[in-house]
Amino acid sequence: MAVKEPAAPKASPARQTGSAPQASPAAKASPAAKASPAAKASPARQSSSARAASSAPKASPARSATTARTATTASPARQVRQVRHLSLDERLAKGSQARTSTPPSSHSGWSPAADRPDPVGLLVEQNRTREPDLVPVRHGRMMVSPFTFYRGAAKLMATDLKDTPVAGLRVQLCGDAHLSNFGMFASPERRLLFDLNDFDETLPGPFEYDVKRMAASFVIAGRNNGFSQADARAAALASVTAYREAMAEFAQMPTMDVWYAHFDEDRLQQVIAGAVAEVSKGAKDAKTDKKAKAAKKEPASKKELKAGKEEKREEKKEEKLVKEAARRAEKSIGKAHTRDSLQALSKLGEMVDGQYRIVSQPPVVVPARDLATTYGLSPDDVLPVLHEQFRSYRATLPDDRRQLLERFQIVDAARKVVGVGSVGTRAFIILLQGRDAHDPLFLQVKEATASVLEAALPRSRYRQHGERVVQGQRMMQASSDIYLGWTKGVDVRRNFYWRQLRDMKGSALVELMAPVTLTHYARICGWTLARAHARSGDPVALSAYLGRDDAFDQSIIDFCERYADRNEQDYDEFVKAVRAGRIEAVEGV
Repeated sequence: MAVKEPAAPKASPARQTGSAPQASPAAKASPAAKASPAAKASPARQSSSARAASSAPKASPARSATTARTATTASPARQVRQVRHLSLDERLAKGSQARTSTPPSSHSGWSPAADRPDPVGLLVEQNRTREPDLVPVRHGRMMVSPFTFYRGAAKLMATDLKDTPVAGLRVQLCGDAHLSNFGMFASPERRLLFDLNDFDETLPGPFEYDVKRMAASFVIAGRNNGFSQADARAAALASVTAYREAMAEFAQMPTMDVWYAHFDEDRLQQVIAGAVAEVSKGAKDAKTDKKAKAAKKEPASKKELKAGKEEKREEKKEEKLVKEAARRAEKSIGKAHTRDSLQALSKLGEMVDGQYRIVSQPPVVVPARDLATTYGLSPDDVLPVLHEQFRSYRATLPDDRRQLLERFQIVDAARKVVGVGSVGTRAFIILLQGRDAHDPLFLQVKEATASVLEAALPRSRYRQHGERVVQGQRMMQASSDIYLGWTKGVDVRRNFYWRQLRDMKGSALVELMAPVTLTHYARICGWTLARAHARSGDPVALSAYLGRDDAFDQSIIDFCERYADRNEQDYDEFVKAVRAGRIEAVEGV
């Protein structure tokens, strides 16, 4: 039997009008899902509102009084800024001027600042607000390799990016656009989409920050997979070139076409099929070419024959790797379709006395019944706090989503460790049920702290970091989780965002990728990041800055290779700090 929600206290006027209450999160809130970006369309809407307001006839005194009374009870409206619309020529000129003032070549030649902070000290500082028992787990996950270290060290890179050249072209940043923060998830129409999927660090800022974070991750991942320097470089270069070429396409598209652009499972399967066909055709063409050459030449020497055989083996190996990667991708797509709340229940739930509850798997999953003392609450206090948090979260949803969610009731909740960089921040899962115990819904509640980019950029306009994450996600994603919302915690200094735990989510197995498959994956990520930036930024100005040649691409790759070297040094220092007992780590969790 599900837990009955206690009666809500009498609502304040603000709550009655639907404004988000100043809630306090329980030890069990669960983060929201993916939201969809809002970029170019919003300025137009804002300017229309502004023009409508300025051109409207003056209201009568009576009407003004009514409006004033309404304003006192309605949720405070955000101030709508006035928007200046540039002509197409002006937008092109803006990008060209930026290219002159900050040439693409300026991104090369990076070196760490002379006063660069101690990387280990910076990470220790970041741990101060994290769960003490989980900080060693975070360190253990970062110790696995330079690549996992890079994933957890977004704050380090944000500090390094602070003093790098920028063209002055701003977009909504993901803030942590490494290659493992792209993946598949379901749209509200139940179609699989490929998109960015982590927005904990989102903030408006220079587009270069995301491009560098993404491209450097391909160099680091390639090295981690044992690739040659050329192969790791080729994958990173493919991501940047795809970004530049996609932005050129978006610059030519109507505004609404840019907004609706997306990368779905049909297109993903086309790309996979194209990759297989490309490699197969290359092998056949090479074979035909060799036969033609052989017919015109004298018999080959032993050395030439040996070289030919070796080349043939490499071609067959590459073709085999691509076909294996294609099979894995197809399997991953199929598996993603099964990853929903019902599947999560089979992994995370157990039936006790005729009712499901979340199974205990410490330290990764710790149910509410075992967490009460951790947060200074008695077992009797936990559920009322949880329900109050749930009410506050529901108030941040649109009316239709809220009414849908109100058909579900809370059954259980737990703390659940997630990711690498996020380990130690508070994260929870909540089990709800609809019509019966076989109609589950899992929500995830994840703590939202200040973006690591705030050290380099102005603070968010959203004072609530949960809302910052949600609004940034909606701005950048082609489509978002219908249950994306936010709350404050019981400790009002903590902010949370909510989403579905599993909604047909899938991710690439980067560690299993060969050079050719990582390069194809890089192209998809580059296109996806460009689409996200084109929604919030100006694709015309961005494309004019990026240019038609590969000067920007090559300059970014120079930065990435230098940064990958620095990342390896930081990783070594981090591991030494663990071995020396300066910081604690628990490996294998």
